[in-house]
Amino acid sequence: MNRRKLIVTGLSGVLIAVVVLSSAFDIREEEGSAVNWLTFEEALEKSKTQKKKIFIDVYTDWCGWCKVMDKNTFGHPEIAQYLNENFYPVKLDGEQKEDIVFRDRTFKFVPSGRKGYHELAAALLNNKLSYPTVVFLDEDFNMIQPLPGYQKPDQFEKIVKFIGGNYFKNTSWKDWEQGFQSEL
Repeated sequence: MNRRKLIVTGLSGVLIAVVVLSSAFDIREEEGSAVNWLTFEEALEKSKTQKKKIFIDVYTDWCGWCKVMDKNTFGHPEIAQYLNENFYPVKLDGEQKEDIVFRDRTFKFVPSGRKGYHELAAALLNNKLSYPTVVFLDEDFNMIQPLPGYQKPDQFEKIVKFIGGNYFKNTSWKDWEQGFQSEL
């Protein structure tokens, strides 16, 4: 009887741990929802009537740091507000199966091993598939900069305002960073 009780208790503990951990990482819809995320196609369509830079969060469902960035960085109210006001913010699954047409080219999913990758994600990341990576496009869809890796809110604020405010056009990053005053 003690052995059965021990097994049931152990399995219950594992089940509780799985539920707690999965809910901690399942934040894309709840805590990261302060940003008004668009699909790539929606951002292109909106750009036809009002030009804005496009911010792209390239992620995967299995990427733990992507989920942490959703919660900590994109879930930050000031960051979310700045993205919504100054960019068309896009979520792009680096492994999405649906085709995307961009600049008269159809980008497709490419099976590779057990998973695969999307050709648009590979193009935006210069064929260096690393998640998370954020990508900035100008109003004419030209690449400004891809930035791989997790960005804390205070780091990301500097970057997004440097690009969103067009300071990158005539100010060095070093000068910008030295004079930057955070609003977080």
